[in-house]
Amino acid sequence: MDTQTTYQTSTAPVGQLKTNRGLLKFVLLSLITFGIYGIVVMSSVSTDINVIASRYDGKKTMHYCLLIFIIAGITCGIGLLVWYHNLSTRISNELKRRGIAYDFSAGTFWGWYVLGSLIIVGPFIYTYKLFKAMNLLSEHYNVNG
Repeated sequence: MDTQTTYQTSTAPVGQLKTNRGLLKFVLLSLITFGIYGIVVMSSVSTDINVIASRYDGKKTMHYCLLIFIIAGITCGIGLLVWYHNLSTRISNELKRRGIAYDFSAGTFWGWYVLGSLIIVGPFIYTYKLFKAMNLLSEHYNVNG
């Protein structure tokens, strides 16, 4: 008796990443939970970009909790600027590598988050663009791996 087993390979990942990040939910739940929800969401962003991009670029983004609770205090906030710059660059590179047409880069961080803070709404616009970019990457990853 000849039994032959065929294995079907799929490029889709075993686990699915979240694709429902939104600015309104982020702001409201962060206010209600005194910032804890914001830390959780940004921690998932740092984890998800590592899942999505690490095997292609060989880099690893520092976990957001480590940044907030240790590095930011030691560096008087400069570590936050460097982290966000590097995160934005990494997301931009991965968007380009995957062929996703969305305008997001370190310039988005410096323009909207830093300079945009002068008009108060800038950081909100940056956060919206960050979440949209991560949702696009997560959707692409959930389908293609």
